Amino acid sequence: MKYKVTLNGRTYEVEVEAGKAMLLDEYEAIAPAAPAAAPAPAAAPAPAAPAAAPAAPAVTGAGEPVAAPMPGNILKVNVSAGQAVKAGTVLCILEAMKMENEIMAPKDGTVTQVLVSKGSTVDTGAPLVVIG
Repeated sequence: MKYKVTLNGRTYEVEVEAGKAMLLDEYEAIAPAAPAAAPAPAAAPAPAAPAAAPAAPAVTGAGEPVAAPMPGNILKVNVSAGQAVKAGTVLCILEAMKMENEIMAPKDGTVTQVLVSKGSTVDTGAPLVVIG
């Protein structure tokens, strides 16, 4: 199937076959004076969307929530409620794009609430741990 894609003022003609894409032509986009009456090409079916992440648990503990910097899966939780932590302590391990990311405490304090568990799926900005 051939598609024309306009990106940042440049139009690309792309051919897609069995999961591969090949650039056929590239040229400057020119805005038409009137909308064209030609039907748009049928889009290829999109892959099934992954299951939606559950709603983030509510922060009930007093203190500063530590948020997820990116969407991913929680591989390990290293702290529990009531535990004292120092700035830089690894609170949990977040896997995103096949990389393990250490989520560290931004300040000294006591963990007042742990909002995730091993295997949890989180979105960007979801609270993981609350430090008071």
